[in-house]
Amino acid sequence: MNTEQSPRQKISAARRWVVKIGSALLTDHGRGLDRAAIGAWVAQIVELQNSDIDVVLVSSGAVAEGMSRLGWQQRPQTTHQLQAAAAVGQMGLVQAYETQFQVFNKHTAQVLLDHDDLANRQRYLNARSTLNALLGLGVVPVVNENDTVATEEIRFGDNDRLAAMVTNLVDAELLVILTDQAGLFEADPRKNPDSPLIRLAEAEDRRLDQLAGGSSNELGRGGMITKLEAARLAARSGANTLIACGHIDNILLKLQVGEDEGTLLVSNREPLDARKQWLAGHLQMRGQLVLDDGAVRVVQEQGKSLLPVGVTSVSGNFTRGEMVSCVDQNNQEVARGLSNYNADEASKIIGRASLEISEILGYCNDEELIHRDNMVLL
Repeated sequence: MNTEQSPRQKISAARRWVVKIGSALLTDHGRGLDRAAIGAWVAQIVELQNSDIDVVLVSSGAVAEGMSRLGWQQRPQTTHQLQAAAAVGQMGLVQAYETQFQVFNKHTAQVLLDHDDLANRQRYLNARSTLNALLGLGVVPVVNENDTVATEEIRFGDNDRLAAMVTNLVDAELLVILTDQAGLFEADPRKNPDSPLIRLAEAEDRRLDQLAGGSSNELGRGGMITKLEAARLAARSGANTLIACGHIDNILLKLQVGEDEGTLLVSNREPLDARKQWLAGHLQMRGQLVLDDGAVRVVQEQGKSLLPVGVTSVSGNFTRGEMVSCVDQNNQEVARGLSNYNADEASKIIGRASLEISEILGYCNDEELIHRDNMVLL
């Protein structure tokens, strides 16, 4: 008799979840915070906690709630207006969660993050320690992007990616993205209502990209494509991702017991270690290195460091220790890592043997342009 669990059944074994709730759900498509719906999700999260499941909640809705309070009908385009809306809306969002969790005598904690918090190694470790401490205390962290201070250069782009990075950060086994759609369909359900729902797929399956469209509302920044990208980012730490409709009654509890709701995107990767996850999670690249075919093979197949001799060109304006993208001759990203040299230095030593670095620059910080310990393959 085959006793192997199905992918859905394995969800029940996950002891740490990250749950992301989108703006359209939280604000009833812009009509203000849907407190009844928030209360229902909170009750389910408490049930998960009672089943010894840690939950981190990643919540959108601050900008949308701010727009509602300010009487704005369209999402503002300027950074300062977005920041103002977020500042106003964050008050209502946190208050709504706090009120609902207090019904069950549960404490919550507000955690605001921007990309710099996770790009900086020390701040990344501090955020990880804080979230783990909160979970150890039975507190539900409510995470949102720090829109009040975030700029285009440092923002995550949408809370789907933020949720995936938090999944990596706390070593969660499952990322649940609640949206106003039932999941990922084989064709756009807005144009083809009879399109079948994809129940199960591998997160890395690139054929899914053509099935994912952009956001259909003015409230959120993401769409189904960002949810796919989030699933792939979460997969780097071995986490599976479920995309499901938040309007379904007791959706989280149904997912917990393995009911066939939404789209399950499974990870087919061995989890990266914590440092490699941090490297892979960087969204902002400061520069780009183009590798020749030999360097690509050495990096990908042999796991070796990147030497200057294998690089054909340098672009960007990066300093020593900043993140750069490594691409092949077809401009496909194969790796990313922390450069041992700044852009000007790198441009002078590429294509040359490591023994020549001192002669060219007058000094030699490292023989490698990127050491393998500071590089992650993609």
